[in-house]
Amino acid sequence: MSRKKQYIEEEVIDKAMRLFWRNGYENTSMQMLEKEMGINKFSIYSSFGNKHGVFIKSIELYKRKTNKMFTKLKEENNGINDIKTFFYDSVDVCYQEGNHKGCLMTNTYNEFSNNTDSEINKLINFFMNSLKEIFIQKLKDESKSSDIILKEANFLLLAKHGLAAATRVNNKKEISDYIEMIFKNI
Repeated sequence: MSRKKQYIEEEVIDKAMRLFWRNGYENTSMQMLEKEMGINKFSIYSSFGNKHGVFIKSIELYKRKTNKMFTKLKEENNGINDIKTFFYDSVDVCYQEGNHKGCLMTNTYNEFSNNTDSEINKLINFFMNSLKEIFIQKLKDESKSSDIILKEANFLLLAKHGLAAATRVNNKKEISDYIEMIFKNI
């Protein structure tokens, strides 16, 4: 007879997500996960397979938690101003109680850039490509060629990575100045 879980899966994954967000994948040990999640290794292995499985669930939870921000970006009809608002919204997430500076997806993108983990790379690439496609849609303007739109979308995607890194070390005023300068040039 199997035992009933003594924890709520989303709650323990939220704790693991925040740990990965703080430390990265490689710097997070099973012992750290066990302590942070408040469950033993047997429960972690039984429910999630291994550290990799916990990490995948953490990324999926992060995507669900940030979905509202992405939905807002997609559904608004103010072009480039929607992207600017998205930049400010993404910074606000970093400064919320219990969150850690930077973006979990950008941090993961940086950590796994030379990694061959196909499952994580697939999640990251889907996330980045989806964001780029939204940027392209928002930038479409009859006066711009598709080549210019693609270059601007690439620039904004790189700027978003830079913004995520900057939130780890710069204050809100500096971040605001950075965002304003990005959009002054688009």
